[in-house]
Amino acid sequence: MSLLTVLLSIWGVLTGVLVLLLIYRSTLAMHEDDQLFLNDAESHLQIEQNELQRRMSRIQPILRVLGAGSGLLILVIGGLWLWQGIAQSHL
Repeated sequence: MSLLTVLLSIWGVLTGVLVLLLIYRSTLAMHEDDQLFLNDAESHLQIEQNELQRRMSRIQPILRVLGAGSGLLILVIGGLWLWQGIAQSHL
């Protein structure tokens, strides 16, 4: 297996996990409310909203790392592909 194939496989897995987390975050965001007007009987809704915000803030750093890693890896793959193409043409 070539280095390019290995890097493409790693990029595919990394980007797949990133897409799954983005889908998960969007499903969480669908249930989030901008404003809550609650009385004492509906205080459980505030607890649910706090839990949603906690989950979203917990996955945000993971999304940033995966996004940056995916972007950086695709740039490395593109550079390696170009380098191999240039090296092949000079033979």
